[in-house]
Amino acid sequence: MDWNNLLKPAKKVPDTSWSSPDPMSLKPKVSTLTILIIGLWIFGTGDAIIVAAGLGVAPWTVLAQGIAQQINWTLGQTTFLVSIIVLFLWIPIKERPGVGTILNAILIALAIDVMMPYLPNPDLYIFQIIQVLIGTLFVGIGSGLYLTANLGPGPRDGWMTGIQKITNIPIAKVRASIEIIVLFLGYYLGGTLGIGTIIFALLIGHIVAISLQLTGRFGGN
Repeated sequence: MDWNNLLKPAKKVPDTSWSSPDPMSLKPKVSTLTILIIGLWIFGTGDAIIVAAGLGVAPWTVLAQGIAQQINWTLGQTTFLVSIIVLFLWIPIKERPGVGTILNAILIALAIDVMMPYLPNPDLYIFQIIQVLIGTLFVGIGSGLYLTANLGPGPRDGWMTGIQKITNIPIAKVRASIEIIVLFLGYYLGGTLGIGTIIFALLIGHIVAISLQLTGRFGGN
């Protein structure tokens, strides 16, 4: 087996045997829904693993943490709240949510609250780092699965791509600008910013790309 080729990052979301031909489909195949749900749950679990490590979290989770500090909700509840707010921001840019968009908002938030009580909160720095790496890997794998379902982007991704379409600003600049704003707003509200945030930011893109490559290779038509 050519591992170098197998682990080469994907440049786009691959078409798989379970991918929906129509992202707006309201009656997707059972296999499509199954992969979508598994991917979103793994994604949310990864977020929870990073939070439990205590070294800082992903930018959007920093915002959800900050809001949770202010209104005394659980992290899962404020993650869902942020998703709903972002979906309202889709209206002026005329984006349309799919089944995957709605399930993204619900399942990731639910997975965070369900999984958090069962996760370790290590005291040793090396174990905290390891836990952040594991959580980032989970988020990347979850992304690789749910994206291939092709049932609509997550609320944050759809807002990002929608802004890119109407402004024609490169997607990388749009994403970076949004995440920097979100990060500092969340930190101002009381969210956790730390080495875990940096590790996530540096690794997540590569892990998602490799995950998509593997998913496309083993789930291809």
